[in-house]
Amino acid sequence: MGKRLFDWLMLFLMPVTLYLVFIWVPNEKTMGIIQRIFYYHVPSAWISFLAFGFVFFFSILYLAKRAEKWDKLAAASAELGLAFCTIVLVTGPIWAKPVWGIWWTWDARLTLTLVLWLIYVGYMMLRMYVQEEAKRARLCAVVGIIGFLDVPLVYMSIRWWRTQHPAPVMAGGEGSGLAPEMKLVFFFCLLAFSVLFFYLLHKRYEILKAEEEVNDLHKQLEKMEA
Repeated sequence: MGKRLFDWLMLFLMPVTLYLVFIWVPNEKTMGIIQRIFYYHVPSAWISFLAFGFVFFFSILYLAKRAEKWDKLAAASAELGLAFCTIVLVTGPIWAKPVWGIWWTWDARLTLTLVLWLIYVGYMMLRMYVQEEAKRARLCAVVGIIGFLDVPLVYMSIRWWRTQHPAPVMAGGEGSGLAPEMKLVFFFCLLAFSVLFFYLLHKRYEILKAEEEVNDLHKQLEKMEA
């Protein structure tokens, strides 16, 4: 019953998000219609941080308890984090070109976000190429813990250094903030993307468990045939 409720919740949240972003919320006065990317770009960035936070947390639990459950959850979180971080790196330049006149600039926020994406990619490559399960889980846990150090650097970069990237819209100092309608849509999108992340995390974890069960059955069949 709980799983079905989650399915219905996603079926409600995603269409409402599309309606709010593309129909209901007004255009931003300076940037116009291109600013609507903001409602997907920023929540995707938030999820890429959240996902690596879970990679960090699950990696610590794996090293402490050596239970495969935590390794699988870390892997699922990393896969989703990579997907959302990719959305950030795609939507960012699309938004930047009409506003800045350039697709990319090597300022602190953009560069550190690219580094985060590369850490995700490196983590996933490590999972693909190390065959021995215990060794793979151990190495990935170490990478997941060390790699998390980039997350606070990305988040704080526009507060610590002068960058071309806009200041935070929330608690960004004088001139920051959103109109009430924009703020409502932004927080709704943040909620929807967060629910989507946990929904997909659960689904991916279930798939990883099923894959392990299938692999175990294959091994048993091979032993019986030998």
